[in-house]
Amino acid sequence: MAGLPYIVGNWKMNGTRAMLNEARAIDRAAARFPKVQVGIAPPATLIHRMRESVDLIGIGGQDCHVEENGAYTGDLSAPMLKDAGADFTIVGHSERREYHAENDAHVNAKAQAALSSGLAVILCVGETEAQRDAGDAEGIVTAQLEGSCPIVDGAPEKLSVAYEPVWAIGTGRVPSVEDVAAMHKAIRAKLVAIYGDAGADVRILYGGSVKAENAAELLAVPEVGGALVGGASLTAESFLAIVGAAVSLVD
Repeated sequence: MAGLPYIVGNWKMNGTRAMLNEARAIDRAAARFPKVQVGIAPPATLIHRMRESVDLIGIGGQDCHVEENGAYTGDLSAPMLKDAGADFTIVGHSERREYHAENDAHVNAKAQAALSSGLAVILCVGETEAQRDAGDAEGIVTAQLEGSCPIVDGAPEKLSVAYEPVWAIGTGRVPSVEDVAAMHKAIRAKLVAIYGDAGADVRILYGGSVKAENAAELLAVPEVGGALVGGASLTAESFLAIVGAAVSLVD
């Protein structure tokens, strides 16, 4: 696993201009944490304003369309996100897969479009509670990777994978350290199978009810290269506690 720990806040459908103060506070604090890469994916309405308000942290979209332009009312393309100031985008989040019926083919096409436009990609995968209870968790997640991972040229340094068990997102429930370790090991093996030796350098983030109280334990798990943070990223205080936990684990 290569690269700095990567801590990304996904604001989801939260945030108005008043919340730019939280982003500014996170950005100022990032200067104290040079060994951690920090990013925020705000709602699209704030991408441009946030890019103008911060200097050190990455700014991302929460999704993108597969086409560069066209008659797709309400959608945003990867070039539009980049033009607004984004440097990465999330694709394949379970909420997109569930509420917008996105399948692996959709996610693959979006990841490919984003990379082609110069954006980095955080590709989300994860199983439901029923799938885990049935013993199918690793099979489901590795199949999602097989169907969703984009083609990359050379080392896939612009690709990160976020493992987010669907049943842990926003619920306060977190899988055991052993379960996280087993899943991240399986993800790593699949990435190496897909990309060869370069797959060892793709960062794998954990997401799902990450907060200050459990961040250090989760980030210490082998193959966990960072965190995709939901609710705890909405305030600088709670988000920076997670960033600080990542700092403590850097050699």
